[in-house]
Amino acid sequence: MAIIGKDIDKAKALLESGEVVAIPTETVYGLAGNALRAETVTKIFSVKDRPFFDPLIVHVSGTRALEQFATTIPTVALKLAEAFWPGPLTLLLPRKENIPDLVTSGLPTAGFRCPNHPLTLELLNQLEFPLAAPSANPFGYVSPTTAAHVADQLGQRIPYILDGGSSAVGIESTIVGFDEEGVVVHRLGGLAIEAVAEVIGKVVVRNISTSNPVAPGQLISHYAPHARVILGPMDDLLNKYRDVRYGILSFEKEYQHPYQMILSPQGDLEEAARRLFSSLRAFDSMPVDVILAEEVPDVGLGRAINDRLRRAAS
Repeated sequence: MAIIGKDIDKAKALLESGEVVAIPTETVYGLAGNALRAETVTKIFSVKDRPFFDPLIVHVSGTRALEQFATTIPTVALKLAEAFWPGPLTLLLPRKENIPDLVTSGLPTAGFRCPNHPLTLELLNQLEFPLAAPSANPFGYVSPTTAAHVADQLGQRIPYILDGGSSAVGIESTIVGFDEEGVVVHRLGGLAIEAVAEVIGKVVVRNISTSNPVAPGQLISHYAPHARVILGPMDDLLNKYRDVRYGILSFEKEYQHPYQMILSPQGDLEEAARRLFSSLRAFDSMPVDVILAEEVPDVGLGRAINDRLRRAAS
């Protein structure tokens, strides 16, 4: 069983030996390994049971480190990094040959991010290599936001979980790329597109669902708990599924039901984002066959929350 602790030196030694460990970030916990070592990257895919066509994100200590692994960095990308790094923003950039094909699923671009968590930032600054780190959970399942979540799912398959407390943001990073259309959002995430637009102006949203992704988080079905998620207007769902063993995932309204999770009684989208994955995960310990869920207001972080709910319901 994995050891849970706060020992950066232990995590560093394991990573340098080619092992994979779980690390905390402000978005979700990641399953990390040396991004420059193909054997270690293979281990990440194996531990997660992740298909090799789904690319990984490379975690770096900052823009200076980024220059070692990206062939070109557009001025607008540097502007975004200056505004939001460390933070929940991933930049999709042309990669150098030192990034293995396995990391990017053979694509010419790689996603780069500087995570905003003190333990992981200190770890990255001590390592001589970047970290490939998808979410630390079995492929397709709900992403982990605590060390205990990781231990429950992958504790038998990894040696160490670096415990950094609960993730402050709670959903994965926003992924942006750069092409002839300008700045393109490939995955909605923990940084609202309104914030990106404030810094660089026009943003093109190309948040797609596909079986052939160019960035993580684009697969049609993802982020799903064990019970089936059914998404729609809550009153309609309650009428339609009244004879089924159901749980309720609501945004802010409380229902007189024993198996309910409320994302934010105050109607706060940031709180809802932090609670989304832990709420979905909680239904796995309840006697329910389906989870009736409603969308949240589709603004700011609400767009990313609704994206995760739609994929969980696919």
